[in-house]
Amino acid sequence: MTEYLIPTKTAESEFVEKKSRFIGNIWPVETEEEARAHIEEMKKKHYGARHNCWAYRLKTGGGERYSDDGEPQGTAGQPMLGVFQREEVWNVLCVVTRYFGGILLGAGGLTRAYARSAKDTLDASGISVVRPWTQVECDCPYGLFDRLKLELLPLQGVEGEHEFGLEITFRALLPEGREEEFGARLREVSAGGAALRVTGTVWKAVPLRGEGQV
Repeated sequence: MTEYLIPTKTAESEFVEKKSRFIGNIWPVETEEEARAHIEEMKKKHYGARHNCWAYRLKTGGGERYSDDGEPQGTAGQPMLGVFQREEVWNVLCVVTRYFGGILLGAGGLTRAYARSAKDTLDASGISVVRPWTQVECDCPYGLFDRLKLELLPLQGVEGEHEFGLEITFRALLPEGREEEFGARLREVSAGGAALRVTGTVWKAVPLRGEGQV
């Protein structure tokens, strides 16, 4: 299985366009049933709204679906889905609720508003990458701790849960295949005093950007 992107967490955004209130909600989801449950939840929560438009994109078992929920065809669900296609994000559901403010936006205005709401909400969620990570650790003195954290950055590695005692058990996740590079950097900065240990491999979602970024 190759790596793929997902929203980091549930998030909400809101803005007003010509007196219409647009409320976006986003969730990481893995099944069509899970997506449909959230859609119904929003319809009940915002029962007084004119529209609850939605779009979801599932990596397996559900494909891509969207609904304009009464808006002119092609002005709501499809622009929302287009945001996730461009960002290459999977396992995502977004519901955008519109409380009509009495001023018509036109097809172009609606398309821009729903796309903006989906993008704003995705930005609030952040994006994570799901990929196989190599789990590594080493024992290092406190004086090397900050340097090792910096050495992770060019390798796209992320910190794990360290243990602090007489020395630090430094733990990290590295993209598969980058452990030899990190091991070489470790030997260099420690003058050969520290050695890298590979402790396993795990599939995991790790934030890339936005809220929750590591």
